[in-house]
Amino acid sequence: MITTDRMAAVDANAAALGVPRKQLMESSGNAVAREVRAVADPGATVALVCGRGNNGGDALVAARFLDAYDVTVHLLGRPETIRTDIARENWDALRNAEVPTEAATDSMALDLGGAGDDADVIVDAMLGSGVSGALREPERTAAEAINASDATVVAVDVPSGIDADTGDPTGGPGSVAVNADRVVTFHDEKPGLGALDAAVTVADIGIPAAAERYTGPGDLLGLGRDPDSHKGENGEVLVVGGGPYAGAPTLSALAALRAGADLVRVACPESVASEVQGFSPDLIVRALPGDRVGPSHAERIASLAVGSDVVVLGPGLGDDDGTEAFVREFLTGYGGRAVVDADALRVVPEVDTDADLICTPHQGELVDMGGETATDPDERAELVREFAADLGHALLVKGAVDVISDGDDVRLNRTGNPGMTVGGTGDALAGTVGALAAVTDPFRAAAVGAYVVGRAGDAAADANGTGLVATDLPDRLPEAMRNE
Repeated sequence: MITTDRMAAVDANAAALGVPRKQLMESSGNAVAREVRAVADPGATVALVCGRGNNGGDALVAARFLDAYDVTVHLLGRPETIRTDIARENWDALRNAEVPTEAATDSMALDLGGAGDDADVIVDAMLGSGVSGALREPERTAAEAINASDATVVAVDVPSGIDADTGDPTGGPGSVAVNADRVVTFHDEKPGLGALDAAVTVADIGIPAAAERYTGPGDLLGLGRDPDSHKGENGEVLVVGGGPYAGAPTLSALAALRAGADLVRVACPESVASEVQGFSPDLIVRALPGDRVGPSHAERIASLAVGSDVVVLGPGLGDDDGTEAFVREFLTGYGGRAVVDADALRVVPEVDTDADLICTPHQGELVDMGGETATDPDERAELVREFAADLGHALLVKGAVDVISDGDDVRLNRTGNPGMTVGGTGDALAGTVGALAAVTDPFRAAAVGAYVVGRAGDAAADANGTGLVATDLPDRLPEAMRNE
């Protein structure tokens, strides 16, 4: 099963791997034609009702594979308003090949002709996955005409007007949607299709497994800011760290800001508070008495955490016994979301917590936590998945290839370079994941965080070569988070 949002990401990742969307459309159209041939003999009348996006483009391709049939293509809208280049190319190919085509500029002009009582098969390619709201014109009128016919209805990817994730009408109960007899969906079945009274065919269209297994630009889809959002709605992050070190919590905090958090607070010992504040006026620093974070600070930090969406716990804390006791006490009483890094990690396996954790160890720290690793990538990924399942928390295990798992799903990340072994890059990663965890689920936050920090590191390496340092990363994060 694959959700609509995840399918969009996989499709974009496939394109980034070098599999052109035009090639995928060709495979999709061929699959639709195969389904038509499975339900009707040569010579049958086939009407393809096409929208102006890539869903319609799939059916435009299918028409070229149905030359043994009496085919008519009905485009809902003017040809010049076709929304994608590849769909427009396929429309032009049909016109040049003199395949019968008709364009309906509005619902009153819609005349399905062969798609009425005389059609043997109707292909519904008006709207694909990811559409919300009730059908508008001319799709609504076309859906009613399709439902009134006696033809066998084959839907492309999902029946128009149906939510692919739920199987419910997109316009709510009772709203108009196509009643398909058969559905040809692509790559993997969508969760809502099983609820329909329709036969479902899952067509392999050549999307490589790597498009799902590895992070890519598609994973960034949907992470943009709502233009109507207000301060704080894009995430408030609390970084708890410092004492022996001032740079680590600062790097985490700056990365969280550059990764999109609205507000970032740093709770650190007063011995380093002025140093942390001196790095940037954008940081809100909360000084704690003393030179180490310890159990006496747990109540104060817990109160700060209540006003935050995510806590980043560990950067620069050190391994003092009192610090370890603080981490244990804080996590025992905390029920929110936290990114746990560095010296705070070793406490996680022994703590009973209601918190939703994302742990970011390198392989040595993973072993210290009780996990295992391996040189074989597939074996290593499975070991991480098993350990995440045992912990009950998400893991982002850093390495030449990062492994991310929540105990169920596994994703690998290949961005980054050897220059990122310098100190501080893990702190930047923890802050980035913290900002993302404020606006999306832990597994996705970890996967996207690894991907964009690796991209930022690659850009820094291009600019600075072996002179890459951790402070190069935060300012490169906004560009790295563009899904291009």
